Amino acid sequence: MILNLFDQFAPPSLLAVPLIALALTLPWILYPSPSPRWLNNRTLTLQNWFLNNFTKQLMTPLNINGHNWATILASLMVFLITLNLLGLLPYTFTPTTQLSLNMGFAVPLWLATVIIGFRTQPTHAFAHLLPEGTPTPLVPILIIIETISLFIRPIALGVRLTANLTAGHLLIQLIATATFILMPLMPAVSLLTAILLLLLTILEIAVATIQAYVFVLLLSLYLQENV
Repeated sequence: MILNLFDQFAPPSLLAVPLIALALTLPWILYPSPSPRWLNNRTLTLQNWFLNNFTKQLMTPLNINGHNWATILASLMVFLITLNLLGLLPYTFTPTTQLSLNMGFAVPLWLATVIIGFRTQPTHAFAHLLPEGTPTPLVPILIIIETISLFIRPIALGVRLTANLTAGHLLIQLIATATFILMPLMPAVSLLTAILLLLLTILEIAVATIQAYVFVLLLSLYLQENV
């Protein structure tokens, strides 16, 4: 039973060829490309409205140097939301439940923000490792603690996204299994579990969206510290 529970997180393959690359490429096909017409259709208008508002909210706290990241962060947000929501459909695979993939997103982008900070304002970047007014005996300890907290950031980004999505998928599968098992035995209890499953699915849609937003928001906050 335990093996069956976690089989849903195994990357799919066809003739021993992993299909995770296909799963990562497919979401981009779902979005309409810009139209040369003067008036866009409703789908494209809604997409542009969402991207404009999200980018404006994300870039407002940053100075002009951080606005170069608008395209990267907005694209990452749309990409993560799409992967998370598509993973809630039956018989689909969610690539963002793989810690390796999430760390592949988190580590390079976090490292880029740190490198930008050390290149543009090294004094300010090093000042983050030692709070002002620290007593002299505590200086080495605080430098070590702040350095560890700095390197934990990308790990926290990847683990947070993986853990939230994995937990949600496991809960949905457990409650769905209980609903099917209880249906012939106790129909009334099965109906209650089905209602619980519906509510949990709605909650998971919200979690899938919020976790993608939190991932990108934290990256923008790390960027804000270094530009």
